[in-house]
Amino acid sequence: MGAREEILDNVRKNQPCGRDLPAVPMFHREGRPVTETFAAALKTMAGETIERPPSDFAEFLQRRFPAAKNICSAVPEFPGGKKPLDFPDWASPAAIDVTVVRSPLGVAETGSVLLSEKELGVNTIAFLAHDIIVLLDPKRIVENIHDAYAHPAFRDSNYAVLLTGPSGTADVGGIVVHPAQAVTTMTVIFWPES
Repeated sequence: MGAREEILDNVRKNQPCGRDLPAVPMFHREGRPVTETFAAALKTMAGETIERPPSDFAEFLQRRFPAAKNICSAVPEFPGGKKPLDFPDWASPAAIDVTVVRSPLGVAETGSVLLSEKELGVNTIAFLAHDIIVLLDPKRIVENIHDAYAHPAFRDSNYAVLLTGPSGTADVGGIVVHPAQAVTTMTVIFWPES
């Protein structure tokens, strides 16, 4: 046995006993409803919340994004012109003007929405599009990040991201610029699941 194998063998034989991870408190507080906290946090990050589904979603998109020609929909609520599976590789979604996707989870504390490969199909449809619309059932908003990390998407997905508003950056002087890269607008519509 060489020195390398001997060292590795000694490490394997002398591992400490396994132990359970400590319980993490949930840090819940009494206060305003999670929907209000979510909307305020998202606004801070240059995103927008709409409190109820538009009666005519196609008209809403046309009014909001009049120049949009390429709308990708990953939701059954709106057919869109393209589906995630229409994009054969990670770079091709760069042609998307608007992506419409549903999130299984919102985080009030940060104004974030959870997206995984299950919702996106092609992960880059959430980042290469010009604008993103996220449908979110208000009942699926949790209070904080501790609650969010308990969501099954973090265990059951190969890819999961918490997205908060359009991308921003700040310099040393604290000047924030939105968007810095990726989507230029992020709109979350409180849309109960059917």
